[in-house]
Amino acid sequence: MARFEPSRRTVMAGAGALAAAAALDLPTGLAPAHAQGAAANQNPGFYRYKVGDITVTALNDGFAKRPLEGFVRNAELADVKKAMEQAYLPSDALSITFTTLALQIGDKLTLIDTGNGDSGAPTSGAWMKNFQAAGLDPKNVSTVVFSHFHGDHINGFRLKNGSAVFPNAEVMVPAAEWAFWMDDAKMNAAPEAMKGAFAGVRRVFGPVAKDVKQYEAGKEILPGVTAIAAPGHTPGHTVYAVSSGSGKLMVMSDTTNHPALFVRNPDWSAVFDMDGPQAAATRRKLLDMAVADKMQVAFYHAPFPATGHIAKAGNGFELVPLQWSSAI
Repeated sequence: MARFEPSRRTVMAGAGALAAAAALDLPTGLAPAHAQGAAANQNPGFYRYKVGDITVTALNDGFAKRPLEGFVRNAELADVKKAMEQAYLPSDALSITFTTLALQIGDKLTLIDTGNGDSGAPTSGAWMKNFQAAGLDPKNVSTVVFSHFHGDHINGFRLKNGSAVFPNAEVMVPAAEWAFWMDDAKMNAAPEAMKGAFAGVRRVFGPVAKDVKQYEAGKEILPGVTAIAAPGHTPGHTVYAVSSGSGKLMVMSDTTNHPALFVRNPDWSAVFDMDGPQAAATRRKLLDMAVADKMQVAFYHAPFPATGHIAKAGNGFELVPLQWSSAI
């Protein structure tokens, strides 16, 4: 049998490993903890990019898992499972992620939606931790813009105990969304399954109702931010065109849920779409617009950091994710 003769490089590498173990106060022969099995937590979920002179910070709020059966109203479950498999996703359940945006426009910090707060699934509620990890302070938020009034977008504004999270922020909401959810007659006539959503809207906005600023679609509501009507998901669902210099971003809100399903199959209707056919028509229109104008897009429910571009693909579209960069 040949005798193993360690090279100088092997000896030096071994010595280096022993020195590293000693420096870390590790028993000889053990690797650092990250090599043995790290804690289950991820790094903070925020990511910054620029739209012209506007700095955008994407803020992750965790996820909620939902069974796949019944999730798409107008497609066979077998077809939905096939779409999931083609995207290398589980075929039994969908992990729905939540990503809000913070816009630094000059010296003003604006939020678009606020996440689940302490009212979502146990796997959500990471928003404030990520917001603070990004070096941001709730007291410095000057404006909170809401795209629509589903709980995963508004509950981060007011916690279960009633406390306001952003004490100095102006609140801006779509006029059509406010008209629907704050209408007593619509609340009283709503099916039982929707009454909780009406109550949630009033819990969040009731204490500040007199100060809420309603905005109309088609107008610039903040410097470089124009509201675009996107009805179907909810009556007043709104998306935003953000522009600065040559930068253009379409904030798609809930125009789609997971892109693997609803960007690739824009005529599918998610269970959350209040008017499925209208939501599908809106989806095609906005995705076509993003392609034609070569706009960067940001989605609320796409995989983090939930931004990229849209390309045509057959009868549907494809999300082309933004390449991650260490530079802002």
